[in-house]
Amino acid sequence: MSENIIPRWNLDSLYPSLDSNEYKNDLAELEKTFSDIQKLLNADKKDFAKWLNDYINLLNQEVYLFKTLSAYAYIIYSTDTTNQTYMNNLNLMDKYESQSIQLSIQFSSILTENKDCLPDFFKKYPERKEYEYVLNEIIEEKNHQMSAKEEELASKMSHTGSSAWSLLQEQIISNLQDENGKTFNELRNDANEADPQLRKSSWEKEVALLAQNRIAFAAALNNLKGEKITLNEKRGWKEGIDNALFNSRLSKKTLDALIGAIEDSLPIWRKYFQAKAALLRASNSTVSKSAGSKEHPGIAFYDLFAPISDPKACGKSDSKDSLISKKWTFKEACDYVLKEYYSFSKNMGDFAKNAMEKEWIDAEVRPGKVGGAYDEDFPKGHQSRILSNFTGTFSDIITLAHELGHAFHFSCMKDKAPLFFNYPMTLAETASTFAETIVKQDMIAKSGDFDQMRILDLDLTDTSQVLVDILCRYYFEESVFQARKNSELTADDFCRLMQEAQEKSYGDGLNNERNADNTNYTERHDYMWAVKGHYYITSLDFYNFPYAFGQLFAAGLYQRAKKEGPEFAKTYEELLSQTGNQSCEDLCKKAGFDISSKDFWKSGIDMYAKEVEKYCKYVEEIK
Repeated sequence: MSENIIPRWNLDSLYPSLDSNEYKNDLAELEKTFSDIQKLLNADKKDFAKWLNDYINLLNQEVYLFKTLSAYAYIIYSTDTTNQTYMNNLNLMDKYESQSIQLSIQFSSILTENKDCLPDFFKKYPERKEYEYVLNEIIEEKNHQMSAKEEELASKMSHTGSSAWSLLQEQIISNLQDENGKTFNELRNDANEADPQLRKSSWEKEVALLAQNRIAFAAALNNLKGEKITLNEKRGWKEGIDNALFNSRLSKKTLDALIGAIEDSLPIWRKYFQAKAALLRASNSTVSKSAGSKEHPGIAFYDLFAPISDPKACGKSDSKDSLISKKWTFKEACDYVLKEYYSFSKNMGDFAKNAMEKEWIDAEVRPGKVGGAYDEDFPKGHQSRILSNFTGTFSDIITLAHELGHAFHFSCMKDKAPLFFNYPMTLAETASTFAETIVKQDMIAKSGDFDQMRILDLDLTDTSQVLVDILCRYYFEESVFQARKNSELTADDFCRLMQEAQEKSYGDGLNNERNADNTNYTERHDYMWAVKGHYYITSLDFYNFPYAFGQLFAAGLYQRAKKEGPEFAKTYEELLSQTGNQSCEDLCKKAGFDISSKDFWKSGIDMYAKEVEKYCKYVEEIK
């Protein structure tokens, strides 16, 4: 690979193009599979065991084809978003998805009606025993569905109800601009800038823009949650969290242990926030009048993502050897990630090398391409494709390691049936976060002087968001569900609930100075409820805790890997291979983890507690 080339991906092993015979043949095969499934659904079920065995074969074929075709449709669109042909093809995939959902509803009814036949099925087809959890999950989900007509009506009504309110929030956010034409998302991104005045002014504009639209945001969130509460009651879910736990394949006991461990760690994170506030004050990197002072030691909300500066540097520029400041070539980034992957296991390193050599990565920044990064997996050829927007920054290396981690997870499932490729979000972030952790921990260990503090700060900033801020979101959403049961909620109500959630999670880690009439904190964010899009998507209730799960689970795995050495790689790969057909608890139990215990989660937090201790010690020395 040339030093200066930033690659585009090669898709030939998937489909040469939408017009290719390979693509058209698979489309025709998918339509035939849908037809065959419908015929089987209508067929005689006298021998239910044989009928179910035949259905599973067809269902795996459907998943294989649809996941491959729909993933291909999205990735080609994502690099050319103005291409009308690609957009039309995405719409075709939406039609196929609706067809698939209708077939699955019919199947779940038939399976539930014949659930007493499952023991006989597993006796006649013992090789299907691995499907037991998934089949029982389908039956459980059916028990939380309304009648077919009611579900169909709810789906249609959502287009003018929850989906419409969600779209309104999205449209308002995407069209907000300040007086100079700076978009809302650009204002949000200024939170990462080194200029302290820019961070504060952009935060002030952000809050002002949200406040101007508070009535519309409140109406959207109020009606969305009202609709979801009604549907939860009709579907037999007692609390809003119950459906989210089911989708996550997680028990309430485990969630309570996770939340409890994070709550126990809050003093550690508040200590970090206060230390960062003091460091920003010592280096003249904040414009807050009080944050980081003895009277108000907490950090200003607009400084949470601020890059830190060395008070000892006295204006000197960074060393050319700085991992943070250097401009990385794509080849250098790949070489660094490969080195880290091989440091864990040969299989992981070989996988990443293969992905790079086979051109699975599209990293070039260009017009028409979506921002951010993602990994997309394909049953066809059991391969993946990774999109990123590589600019040569330190964070681009972390992103590359993260997305390759997702792809490695999929590679570990190579011998599994397509039906098992659908694993819950709680486990979906494990391999990616684990890969990130390997890279970050090595960089922390090998960096010197203030560079090490900067990498520590980046790691602690990221982790505090995944733990403390996500705990805040969890508190907020829980309080909204409870309050909305009793009455409609206004913008003032949502602001109050957000204030309470921030106080409960961040506490004195945030600046605690109040305004003149002592009613509000001056440097916090009462309108975060209007920003986070997941609050406005009814299928993503409590979207937050799976990320905390993934962060701490990966940290726990990393700690164990350090203790056990190279042999742990086999345990790790086996764990990833089994993520599609069992609960989180059963999966982790097989690997020797009791995730229903606080102790497991604390083992992950301990790693970050040591980082906070090191960080705070440095700050104390320079104060």
